[in-house]
Amino acid sequence: MALTLPAIMRTTAARLSALYLLLFALCAMLLVFYMTSLSARMLTSQTQETINEEALGLARAYQRGGLPFLVRTVERRSRAPGANLYMIADPNGQILTGNVQSIEPGVIAREGWTELPFSYERYGETGGEQSQAAGDSSHPAAQAKQSKGHNAIALVVRLPNQMILLVGRDMGEPEQFRSVVRRALMLTLGMMGLGGLAIWFFVGHAALKRIDNVSEASRRIMGGDLTGRLPVTGAGDEFDRLSENLNAMLARIATLNEGLKQVSDNIAHDLKTPLTRLRNRAEAVLSGKHSAADYKAALEGTITESDQLIKTFNAILMISRLEAGYSSENVTQVDLAAAVRDVVELYEPVAEEAGVMIEAGLTGPYLVDGNRELVGQALSNIVDNAIKYSTDATAKPVVKVSLERVAGKIMLSVADNGQGIPDDADRARATERFVRLEKSRSQPGSGLGLSLAKAIMKFHKGTLDLKPADPGLCVVMSFPAREGF
Repeated sequence: MALTLPAIMRTTAARLSALYLLLFALCAMLLVFYMTSLSARMLTSQTQETINEEALGLARAYQRGGLPFLVRTVERRSRAPGANLYMIADPNGQILTGNVQSIEPGVIAREGWTELPFSYERYGETGGEQSQAAGDSSHPAAQAKQSKGHNAIALVVRLPNQMILLVGRDMGEPEQFRSVVRRALMLTLGMMGLGGLAIWFFVGHAALKRIDNVSEASRRIMGGDLTGRLPVTGAGDEFDRLSENLNAMLARIATLNEGLKQVSDNIAHDLKTPLTRLRNRAEAVLSGKHSAADYKAALEGTITESDQLIKTFNAILMISRLEAGYSSENVTQVDLAAAVRDVVELYEPVAEEAGVMIEAGLTGPYLVDGNRELVGQALSNIVDNAIKYSTDATAKPVVKVSLERVAGKIMLSVADNGQGIPDDADRARATERFVRLEKSRSQPGSGLGLSLAKAIMKFHKGTLDLKPADPGLCVVMSFPAREGF
């Protein structure tokens, strides 16, 4: 997928980001209007307070000295620099004194606060033709020119002698302040919006690129390359966590596929021989005339071979069920000491017949959470192997079974003094399915005993380890101990 803007906008994350950006822009515009309106209201309120103070001062001057003193006070204040406006006009609206040269028509017609800001011109700001026109506020040219002057708000007071007093203040500073606030807010929010847009675009671009990399790796894996893995950048973000989990899943799938391939190959190899023997035995019996004893012997041999095949398939099915989480609801409290006593008692006649002595050192209960039947099956397979492969010991064959508690774990060990497995690589392979290290294949078995025991220990969240016993082999089953025991 091309990393273009339309491609980015087709993603859910980009659409959500665009919606958030639009919401941010609307909120920013509302904030600008609110702040400018609030600042304008605050400045207008302050301006009105200033005008009220000036009007009160002039009212006191009028009360103290009448119109002459009021006129002198207005003239004095008009000459002072500032934004205040002063004007005295006759009842007809003719300006008599003050710092206002011309004013918007109709402003002084009503007493009180002006409803809206009005335009005016101060003395000394116009000249020539404009000054002549401004001298008469009723002249049309004057009205046109006045509309281009300053804006102000004012308080109009009609004196007892019908003279008109106007006290106002220029709105230039408030308007300028409001304009500065508006521009500053617009500039700030505009920069924030552009920055957010740029960050969103580049972050979305990077996210899409990583998704494309994941998609490309996924296509290779779906094409049959199970060794491929999803890219991990090392940033530790959600993409990396997802890739790591998927890589772990892919590794697990690859392991299961490899195990399935090995099982298929081993089944084809190890089951071919007994099936061939079954066929040859049946063909030999049917090829000529034989006695009833010969037929009976052939059938008994067929049953024996069939039982061995059934055991092999049962072991394969049990391993598969264990790896799929078999019997997790049947986990109960299991006393390993009692399980060891039962297995030792079961195999004592077999060991005695083979000339092997079994020793079991048990000192008390060892409780774990598990499945009693599965634990017994695993221990039986290990003890059976120990008896079979200790018969070639140079000294008297001995199989020792022991239990001990080590660092929160219960270690169940089965050791023999036979030839053992001297090579580390062979010990690692011994727990794989259908692996038989005995080259001569003189001992009965299918190569699934240790593999089944390993699957059972994995089901019990334990481990199965093969260690050299010097001489012989020691198989250690490590169970997590129950809390409080």
